[in-house]
Amino acid sequence: MPSPAARSDDTAGGPPRPEALTRIMLRPVASSLPLGFFAFGTGSILLTAAQLSWVPLAQSRPLMLLILVFVVPLQTLSGIFAFLARDSGAACGLSVLGCAWAGSALVTLSEPPGRLSPGLAVFLLSIAPLMLLLSAAAVPGKPLFSALLLIGACRFVLTGIHQAGGAAVLRTAAGWTGVALAAFALYGGFALLLEDTAQRTVLPLGRRGRARTSLQGDLGHQLDQAEREAGVRRQL
Repeated sequence: MPSPAARSDDTAGGPPRPEALTRIMLRPVASSLPLGFFAFGTGSILLTAAQLSWVPLAQSRPLMLLILVFVVPLQTLSGIFAFLARDSGAACGLSVLGCAWAGSALVTLSEPPGRLSPGLAVFLLSIAPLMLLLSAAAVPGKPLFSALLLIGACRFVLTGIHQAGGAAVLRTAAGWTGVALAAFALYGGFALLLEDTAQRTVLPLGRRGRARTSLQGDLGHQLDQAEREAGVRRQL
């Protein structure tokens, strides 16, 4: 909060600067990105275990149940809190992923173990372009999150083509893509958690633009274009 002296200096000889008139009301909202990354990494490993036959085919149902009770709630919760933290890009990406996990798990549970599902194929192939658009939107500020969405979209395409009747090698490729995706997500979650704890970048995250100034800038950077943000402007 600016001191009285600082406010006097700001108002002398001209209109006050925005930060001189700003009052900050803290809300109990922490960064939800680490939780979203960790949940996504866990879900990737569970799905990979089924795709690469690390567990017997009959155990695919318990894996889908674990996705429903562990991954989906955490992914959805992280998306909700990203909306509350006013990060629409992360919120959309995390929410879409949470619902994608839920839809895939429920469809798999409704089918006999190992049976292909053309309906699931249509769903996954429909979600993939959406994830590509979200990935492209995240490139200017959060390249790490963009890469996560891009790899996830590739896995959805591979799994969707296999579910539509594609070769079994596509299922294997999707499984190994999931291994890389899980490692990437766990690194991202850990790096974001360290960053949030230390209030500075500890491990490389590739932040750029406003995503970088959100940590490295001053109060003036945080207020830049605040009047145009949702919740401040009159219309969305």
